[in-house]
Formats: sequence, structure tokens, C-alpha cells
Amino acid sequence: MSNRDYYEILGVEKNASDDEIKAAFRKLARQYHPDVNKEHDAEEKFKEINEAYGVLSDAEKRARYDRFGKAGLGGMGSGGFHDYTVDFNDIFEDLFSGFGFSTGRRSRRSPRRGRDLQMQVLLTFEEAVFGVEKEIEFSRDETCSRCNGNGAEPGTSPVKCATCGGQGEVRQVRQTFLGQMVQSATCPTCNGRGETISSPCKTCRGSGLERKKVRKKVSIPAGVDNGTQIRLAGEGAPGEYGGPQGSLYLVLDVQPHQFFKRRENDILLNLDINVAQAVLGSEIDVPTLDGDAKLKIPAGTQPGKVFTLHGKGVPYLRRKERGNQLVIVNVAIPTKLTKEQRELFEKLAESLGTTVKPQEKGFLDWLNEALGG
Repeated sequence: MSNRDYYEILGVEKNASDDEIKAAFRKLARQYHPDVNKEHDAEEKFKEINEAYGVLSDAEKRARYDRFGKAGLGGMGSGGFHDYTVDFNDIFEDLFSGFGFSTGRRSRRSPRRGRDLQMQVLLTFEEAVFGVEKEIEFSRDETCSRCNGNGAEPGTSPVKCATCGGQGEVRQVRQTFLGQMVQSATCPTCNGRGETISSPCKTCRGSGLERKKVRKKVSIPAGVDNGTQIRLAGEGAPGEYGGPQGSLYLVLDVQPHQFFKRRENDILLNLDINVAQAVLGSEIDVPTLDGDAKLKIPAGTQPGKVFTLHGKGVPYLRRKERGNQLVIVNVAIPTKLTKEQRELFEKLAESLGTTVKPQEKGFLDWLNEALGG
């Protein structure tokens, strides 16, 4: 979701009319559509414009946004779930028809692909690493069950529009100094459908679509990361005039783990050992996502030492291999000692002496070198 104000994105005032919002959207969509604008940030701006229009063009969403801001849009198709798109053919048509030219584009009743939908899916750290089957729930338009999509009450039927003859558009031929110019416009009688309905369906009110909740099980592959997108073809909005359905894009949001950090396909773990273990060496149990693993700490281990547990990292997508787990050792200095422990440390201090040795490199330098940074 964009952090900017939706009115600011479209460049309109908060009291702007629906026509002003639509005009502003079309102008910006023409400017930033990725098919015509090759700047590196054009696609992001285009998505931001679509998101703003998806809210401000809907009366209910706009009212809640005006009252509560983006926090009031939860579950209404904004935030985790977006339902917005733009038909660039319409924009292209508007652009050229404004100059009086016919674009020669396909009929308004030609099959059109449905809109793409987007949904956010939350995953735990473990689910992202090992994969999971998730049941998701989202809303989309589907063919009306009462009228079977024709928009008319059962027992009645749509009739061919008398104004446009079923074409969905009206054309005007003008004679100019350049010759004949053909200008096309959406039919004002049928609004481009090519048909008129005398008795609209009571369920969909003539649109041919009704909003439904959809539950679906999806398989999330092992090794996905935060921000990964999964495309489910044919699960988006229905097409028009027999066109195919759009796609549903799942955007994955992976929650952080309490102890593990991810770096590409490796897992990092900071681990404290005590002074005795570092000096004398020890065999310890190290937590991994597969359960505890044995790790041998050699005598004289220094702070920042990195140990590698091969094959304990994140699986590679579309490969059987896994990354590694890197265990970064930190020597924990005790802050409270028993009387016996203090006496032992005092004896140790006497035997080691008080000589100090300056280090050419700091701890962070050693750590960066060990991790390949």
C-alpha cells in the first residue's frame, strides 16, 4: 500500500467530483503506463495511481478513507487486497479520439481479459523456509447466479441497442481539410454494452456480476522470501464478452524469527558461549530449523568465530540444495560471580599477567571478513 495521500497522488482536491477523479486518473495513467513510459520508476508510479483510483472511484471506500484514512480500508480491497486495473486500450482510444481520429481498435464487445487481483499472505519464518499449504480467502466478482451474467431478470432478455445497433459505440464522420475524420464514442444509451435491459436482475442490478467470497488452498513452495509474488492464473476477475479471467497475485509477507536471520539462502544465528567453553573447548547443542545439531567448539575459540552447519539453511527455489547455517560465536562475560568463581578468576588473572596487546582489527572487521562482507 502506498504511504502517500490518494488525493495527492491523483493531484485533485478532496472535494473533487467523480468526473474530475476519473479525468486525473486517465491523464496520469497515459503518462506512466509501462508500455509507453520507460523510466525505471514508471511501473511503481502506475501501480500507485491505480491504487489511489481504486479507492477514490468507489463511493463507499472513498467515504471510509475520508473519515478514517487508510486504516479504515481494512478488508475493503485496500491494504492486503487490491482490486484495481486499467484497460490501456480505453486510454489509447481516448487519447486519439480526442483529436478526431479513429484508432481502428477492436470492437468494444470483443473478448477482454479480466482484471488482475492482488492479495497479501502472511507466512511464518518456518513456513517460508519449508513451504506450506495455505487456505486463503478473498473476494472477487463472479458471474451472477440469478441471471447467468446477462444482467436481465429471469424470464426477460437484453435487447440489441437501437442507438448503436449492438456495436457499443457510435461514430461520427466529419469532413476536414485533411479529409474525412471518423470519431468514435461510447454509446450513451447502452454505455458500451451493445444491449439494453428493461428489467435489470435484482441480484446484480444489471451488471451481470455479483461479489463472492472465495476460499482456495494454495501450495507455497519451500525457499520463498519476503516480497515474493506467486501468480495464480485464472483466479482473478472474470473477463468480458467471453474473455479469459485475470490472475491473482499472492504477495508474501514473511514474519521475522526470534533468533534466526536470513541472508539469501543462508541462516545466521548469534550464539553465546561461556568463557570456559571458549578457552577449553566443548561440544554443544545448536538450535536449527531441523532441530538441535551437535557443534564442536575448539579450545581457544575467539569471539566472532563463525562455524558452518552445511545444508541447514534455506532451500533454493526449483532446486534440491539448501543453503548453510552460519553460527557466529560470542563469548559471554559473566556479570555476577560466586565467591568460589571469583577466587578462581583471580588466580587465573595472576597467572596470565597484566600485559595488553593492541589489535590491528576490531571485532566488526573480523566479523565482516568471516561472513564475506
